Amino acid sequence: MTGILLDPRRTIVFAGDSVTDCGRRTDPDGLGDGYVRNLSVDLGASAPKIVNAGISGNRAVDLATRWATDVLAHDPSLVSIMIGINDTWRRYDEDDPTTPESFEASYRSLLDALSCPVVMIEPFLLPVKDGQHEWRADLDPKLEVVRKLAVEYAAILVPADAELTKQAASVGAATLAGDGVHPSAAGHRALAALWRRYVLND
Repeated sequence: MTGILLDPRRTIVFAGDSVTDCGRRTDPDGLGDGYVRNLSVDLGASAPKIVNAGISGNRAVDLATRWATDVLAHDPSLVSIMIGINDTWRRYDEDDPTTPESFEASYRSLLDALSCPVVMIEPFLLPVKDGQHEWRADLDPKLEVVRKLAVEYAAILVPADAELTKQAASVGAATLAGDGVHPSAAGHRALAALWRRYVLND
């Protein structure tokens, strides 16, 4: 696995929502200023081609709609997926819920279309605002879906929710994500470090 990831002739596509996007569509490098850029810098000269396919606001169903053009078209040798927090958030800010069953169906459609290794990053929540603790009732079943599918599809799971929650207990949730959802610079560095640990054993 490591040889594949560090081969500069290969392509990694990072797919997801705003946590992945991070302004990549106005960045001349197309990487944005979040964990994807951190990983590109960390991997240095040995880095494969990195494609950031995150779009702010996406839910799993939105990612599925654009999967062929934004992910498969790059003929990736590895795909890293981080999706799900908006599937929870929209229930609370727009009264537009996504059931765990619908979330799973959309996520399965992403995985079924791939013929390369997959990394699945848990969506995470670090409550800092009033009412965000209540989001757990919606997010936790979706996390169980992600964990189940990672086993079923033999994907590498990056347990971002569990690990960042542990870190938040010592440094404070707002240090890692000021609104509980979008990582700070420190949060993106922590997310990149988790990716390296679980994917590269780094």
